[in-house]
Amino acid sequence: MKKLNAKELGIGALAGLTAALLVYGATVQPLLFILFGALSALPIMIVGLGWGNMAVIIAVVVAGIVGTGTQSVYFGLFVVLLTLIPAWLSHLANLARPASELGGPDNLMAWYPLSDIMLHLCGLAAVVIIVAGAVMGYGADLVGQVVDAYMAAVNQQSPDLQLNPAAIAKMKSLMLYMIPIAWGMIWVMMLLAAYYVATRIVAASSHNLRPRDDIPSSLRMNRNAIFVFLAAIVAIFFGGVLGLVAAAVLGAFGAGFIVSGFASLHYRTRGKDWRLPVLIICYLVCFFVTLPLFIVLVLGLYDTRKAISLTPNKNADTPKQDTKI
Repeated sequence: MKKLNAKELGIGALAGLTAALLVYGATVQPLLFILFGALSALPIMIVGLGWGNMAVIIAVVVAGIVGTGTQSVYFGLFVVLLTLIPAWLSHLANLARPASELGGPDNLMAWYPLSDIMLHLCGLAAVVIIVAGAVMGYGADLVGQVVDAYMAAVNQQSPDLQLNPAAIAKMKSLMLYMIPIAWGMIWVMMLLAAYYVATRIVAASSHNLRPRDDIPSSLRMNRNAIFVFLAAIVAIFFGGVLGLVAAAVLGAFGAGFIVSGFASLHYRTRGKDWRLPVLIICYLVCFFVTLPLFIVLVLGLYDTRKAISLTPNKNADTPKQDTKI
């Protein structure tokens, strides 16, 4: 852990202030909650990845104080909850130990696997969705009100359109579980994007504590995530509160496996002349059609492993490499 100086104290405080303002923006504009909430993770991750634990602790404390002072104690606690997630992820990313403890060479350091970071990221994203849903009173009544308001707007635009009550009821039941699934998927994508951007920023500024990972080869899901994903699929059929919790978990971990599948696809097509057009077509098709996205999900479920980044100690000249466990 680096010794904290006045400059790092100021950087941590500024990051905390920025994060608190972004969380406040998320509450003011509910439709942009996920976007602003994920953006609030970016300054915290930058400080954590570039300046270490003490600086990021200052950022979280300042964010909580700003949230409490400007709004309320409950809002301050909510800000702390959101900022603790990127703080924890940056802490994990900075963990390293001698590779000899894992059976590797004595002159190398092994960094915390990106697959394990993904496991924590998906789990914490699901927790945020569950907590946010509980706070806002998410349930069948709230979804029903939203659907009824939408149908009323449609009926105003097309008065001659006959709305089937049975179809509307089926839509409400479907939307009840699809919304937390979508929230979980979007939140994971946003947090992962924030992590990626933060790593690029700190690397460009030469403040990175962790070496840059080779994303196509190292971004995979932990094998244990498969059991969580399958348990969520089973639990969602029980309905009720358990079903809603399972939907958030299913969306978060499903997004993790989809991202892992795309990373695996990038890795498997390396060195191929047709790589770029195939990847572009794959992304475009997955954006508009569901079935190819399911295939990418299956690829992510199939290719689960750990790729540990190894870097030399200060007095070693061994180049960085990846190894599979």
